[in-house]
Amino acid sequence: MTTHPIFPTFEEMLHPQRVGPELRARATRARYEAPLDPINFFNIHWRRPDDINEVSYLVMPHALTGVDAEIVVLIAKDFPTGSHKVGPAYSVLIEKYLQGQIEPHKHTLVFPSTGNYGIGGSWVGPRAGFKSMVILPEGMSRERFELIERYGAGYIKTFGSESNVKEIYDECKRLSHEHPDTIRIMNQFSEMGNYRFHYYVTGNTVVELEATLNARLGTRGIAAFCSAMGSAGTIAAGDRIKQVFPDCRIVGLEPVQCPTLYNNGYGSHEIQGIGDKHVTWIHHVTNMDALACIDDMECLHLLQVFTHPVGGEVMTRRFGLDEGTVGQLATSFGISAVCNLLGAIKAAKHFGLGRRDAIVTVATDGPDRYRSVMDDLNARYPLTPAEAEARITRILHHQKTDWMKDGTPENRRQWHNLKYYTWVEQQGKTVEELNAQLDPEWWLAEQAKVADLDRQIAALR
Repeated sequence: MTTHPIFPTFEEMLHPQRVGPELRARATRARYEAPLDPINFFNIHWRRPDDINEVSYLVMPHALTGVDAEIVVLIAKDFPTGSHKVGPAYSVLIEKYLQGQIEPHKHTLVFPSTGNYGIGGSWVGPRAGFKSMVILPEGMSRERFELIERYGAGYIKTFGSESNVKEIYDECKRLSHEHPDTIRIMNQFSEMGNYRFHYYVTGNTVVELEATLNARLGTRGIAAFCSAMGSAGTIAAGDRIKQVFPDCRIVGLEPVQCPTLYNNGYGSHEIQGIGDKHVTWIHHVTNMDALACIDDMECLHLLQVFTHPVGGEVMTRRFGLDEGTVGQLATSFGISAVCNLLGAIKAAKHFGLGRRDAIVTVATDGPDRYRSVMDDLNARYPLTPAEAEARITRILHHQKTDWMKDGTPENRRQWHNLKYYTWVEQQGKTVEELNAQLDPEWWLAEQAKVADLDRQIAALR
């Protein structure tokens, strides 16, 4: 009889505090004592490590954002790999496992990625008994490759940087063709397990957090959910949030330097983890209310302020932040988190949101995997107190509402049509499959599969 780890259900990832006390205690100990133990599957959740009943989030100080709306950032650095992308990696794996498409010690799992999903796969695959491989561009940060090796997986470097995803797909196709019996592709860009994790776990986490925000800040509902698109998994949380708060605006973000949805644009950029130069299969574009483009150098320069001691001193002395908040900014934000923050500020200004409006976004990882990037930036652009203050004023307080498009019926159809070139022409989908996504019922059917998946996961025990 084949043995396997104990796998959590989607409901247990949403409510880890409801897991049995013995299992919960084992997972809590393993977080620090045995981070590679499979019991850490039960640490895939949005809750605080020191208080499993509380969501891990940060309310951004108005002194930084320059807007009256409350910008709330979910913190992902305490997931097992330091990023919430381990959740989709697990969800894609467990769904294929339940369907009998993959078998431990027989199949090699290949995770196409530009970073955090691949790192998630390098952790999840070996913990579940699978040999694992990550395919990612050679231009990604050094720390990404180091983490993949540390978790027990291999990697293949492809040409280019963040936006060179086609080269990743080509390598996946080559491996599948040469090793059809053993290679299995875990494609975050097309597998609906990615969508389901964020729809159910991330989305419902925000829905439940709303009551806390209302009591603490006096906000009314969730006015907007902002997320940059890499695989477009995280933005699926907006689908669930909008079902509960119909006035919520779902705002997608991409780099100015690679504005694919904005104007069919292309190019390289420095916001690792987003802007992959195509519209993903799992992206529910016809439910998106606005699109904003963010400048990559603004993200890098602001992250330098957040992580540099000079920036911390300026935020404390000049802008009145307490040391705890400064510490959270220094340890919880990566490049894409800054992008999401800037997008939330744009959304607040664009939609005229005020003090009783809550905008939720996500810090997808922390600065630990960008140390080499920050070292290079510090060498090229030494940070002075005057420059740190100028950046906060220029990038945050004076963030503009340019590079924005509303989700009109025409724009939504255009965003949908862009899927054709990747998925029908290159990846073997049919026009009929593509057009089916125009029907809201298609997405509702995918959302409804969570309940049956949970029953199957529970049956494994």
